[in-house]
Amino acid sequence: ETLAALEAMGADAVIIQDMAVARIARRFFPDLPVHASTQMTVHNTPGVLQLAALGFERVVLARELHLDEISHIVTASPIGIECFIHGALCFSFSGQCYFSSFLGGHSGNRGRCAQPCRRQYRYRGKEGYYFSTNDFSSIELIPQLVQAGIQSFKIEGRMKSAEYVACVVEAYRLAIDSTPEQWPNALPRAKELLKKSFGRVPTKGFLASHQPTDIATPSLKGATGRFLGDITSVRGGRIAFASRDRLHVGDRIRVQPKTDMAGKAFTIKELFVNNHPVKSAQENSLVAVPAPFQFNVGDAVFKVSSETAFTMSESACIKRLDAAGPAKIPCDLELSFSEGVLDIKGFCGGVTHQSRVELGSLEPARTSDMTAVLAGQFSRTGDTPFILRSLAAEGFPPLLIPPARLKDIRRDFYRQLAENAIPAIKRGRAARTREALASLAESRPVARHPQFLTVRVEHLRDLNILHSDAVNAVSLPVSKANLHELAAWSRKLRDKEDKVSWRLPFIIFDRDLPWYREALATIAAAGFRRFEASNISHFPLLEEIDAEVSTDYRLFSLNSQAILAWEELGANACTLYIEDDAENLGALLAADLSVERRVMVYGSVPVITSKIAIKGVKSDMPLQSDRGDGYRVTQKDGLTIVTATTHFSLTQFRDQLESMGCHSFIADLTPVSPNERQRVLDAWGSGRELPGTSPFNFLMGLT
Repeated sequence: ETLAALEAMGADAVIIQDMAVARIARRFFPDLPVHASTQMTVHNTPGVLQLAALGFERVVLARELHLDEISHIVTASPIGIECFIHGALCFSFSGQCYFSSFLGGHSGNRGRCAQPCRRQYRYRGKEGYYFSTNDFSSIELIPQLVQAGIQSFKIEGRMKSAEYVACVVEAYRLAIDSTPEQWPNALPRAKELLKKSFGRVPTKGFLASHQPTDIATPSLKGATGRFLGDITSVRGGRIAFASRDRLHVGDRIRVQPKTDMAGKAFTIKELFVNNHPVKSAQENSLVAVPAPFQFNVGDAVFKVSSETAFTMSESACIKRLDAAGPAKIPCDLELSFSEGVLDIKGFCGGVTHQSRVELGSLEPARTSDMTAVLAGQFSRTGDTPFILRSLAAEGFPPLLIPPARLKDIRRDFYRQLAENAIPAIKRGRAARTREALASLAESRPVARHPQFLTVRVEHLRDLNILHSDAVNAVSLPVSKANLHELAAWSRKLRDKEDKVSWRLPFIIFDRDLPWYREALATIAAAGFRRFEASNISHFPLLEEIDAEVSTDYRLFSLNSQAILAWEELGANACTLYIEDDAENLGALLAADLSVERRVMVYGSVPVITSKIAIKGVKSDMPLQSDRGDGYRVTQKDGLTIVTATTHFSLTQFRDQLESMGCHSFIADLTPVSPNERQRVLDAWGSGRELPGTSPFNFLMGLT
């Protein structure tokens, strides 16, 4: 229904994370262009090519790519590439953060992030903002980005003020529109504009360096805005602080607590200096401000917008928006002339309308290019709901049609086209909406099957776990260590290849693709056919070896349409989403689908997977929040993985999951020692709760 409404509005495109929406759009609303969100974690050429084959017209790349990598992808891409150029940075790869959701069910991957990475944590007794990134700003790289052939630039402005958006857009518009000769003068002006945007400390991110050192600075408070100072006293509902910047009544400030709680913003309605009310205060003044929330001494104060920074009035903004007018419907015209009769055929939204006009005898025209003449006339669609997309007038004789007469013909034709096409387009859209709703999978009676448990381990030497009665299959990573030992283990696994599946890492940059292609070919040559895809880019890689494919939970499967999308790409099994709750899991397990659905029942939760290295933090000791939660930081294959020390477990819900229709389960035992593995398997076998674990969103619900 939303897609139908967007199509009716004439949206230029929809930006999509969920393959379900892409599938519905492609099947039922094919005229609505589809762009891939950065939340799809597209970071290499095969991912772009796969989305192009699925009908996407543009891809927003992951923010972890260097300019050279982007340029390489653009060169190979048959569709448009869009890149972020300015704004807040997530510490994690977009679409792969479970931090906020693990803390309280508010999923950052679904746009509801509670920003736990902006809070303070403790490591070896030292407090710091270890996961808080600086703001991305690529203003100095605009010429190189333009030269790379990027089709569209994206500025992150969600939940930002009008002042922020106005300043940032104006700065980048100035930079993008400047010629090489104008650039030396344009850059300083653009930088000056950005100073008014009240952002964090700027960083060029990964655009300028494969391993930048300035993305995250643990000693810096991570709140958006210009740092004003720390609260020195709280009395009578007023907070006092020495302001490093000018302040005005009407300015908006945010107070960031020292604890790991989220900051709160409010508008200054009263301002005091030396206990006297003032309208403004100079920098370095000790000021007091009535606060609508409870804050404490030591909390940090930031200015996030200024009443003097944005001068366009609300009525002026509305007037400018209204001037844009409603979106118009593209139409194509074919014109011909024979024996004094002008024939006009209009094609619009699947509707054809034909009009015939008697013109009689006409004088010859001076121009022979009648297509250009007629296109010039019929492109004047005025206040009609149409815009001329194309006009064909092949063989139209050079005739002089009186302008006044042609104007009347044009007006009458577009009126008739509207009377015929608009109702038909609405009826067609309503019919397609009904068809789309009717195509959604229905539920079926739950059937019980023997339980099947796949266990994830890290090394080939862990395959002895297959001797356990509880374990039916094993999943291994495609890694250099396992490839090195493959030949020796292949002999031991002869006739057991179907009990082993191989999982690809969800991040494979273009420079690493040759090794992974060779590794997949080697594994396939050894007789293995079962593989797990965790990124959209894996499907074309696995197609090369004719693999039997299942999807990992990192490929979102929160609804039946997404599962059907994976099936159409070749998957015969899907791991349901690790963030999901019991209600939605039950609906998915009951859906009338042929694809096997698996549920993760144990593992560590990678709250963050990042390309950013955290300064001075090792895996020897976890970071601690003020709530006492622990998070362990490890480095692997150039990535930083932050895992909650509290493991995820659904062992106590075994009977409930089985009654919901699930018979295929996955236990990730990579985070536990060999001695602890049996404890997990025993808990699963008896349906017993594992002390000290979390059911994630299973009971709490996903929002």
